[in-house]
Amino acid sequence: MEVNIARILGLDIGDSRIGVALSDPLGMLASPLTIINRTDEEAALGAIVDIIRRYQVGRVIAGLPFSMDGRLGRQAEKIKAFVAALGRHTDVPLELRDERLSTVSAKRLVREVRKTGRGTRYDAIAAALILQGYLDEAADARPE
Repeated sequence: MEVNIARILGLDIGDSRIGVALSDPLGMLASPLTIINRTDEEAALGAIVDIIRRYQVGRVIAGLPFSMDGRLGRQAEKIKAFVAALGRHTDVPLELRDERLSTVSAKRLVREVRKTGRGTRYDAIAAALILQGYLDEAADARPE
């Protein structure tokens, strides 16, 4: 029996950078992959599409920043627009996921590992945290 499992891509989309994380082939573990600078929108979209093709990604999970009271703000609307544009460049399913505090958690994690977090880009780690949350929930929903 052949199991066809595709990797899942996680995105932490910011105004100037996009953190990118990738799952393992079994969809159990998320790891930071890279950071894409968002100096040019089409180039950023192209870089994500290239990653999707290169790693045979079957789903993309993008973080959506809800406010602490659960409302969507201006940043969330910009992210939704970027994800809609990405959807015009790929047929891979795209999903938005609540990312509240992912960057804060990423910074805390890096500080625990290193004595100083200066100079560290948290974007890819935040993307991995968003993706890992998705993977953990998917694992919990699987029948045993």
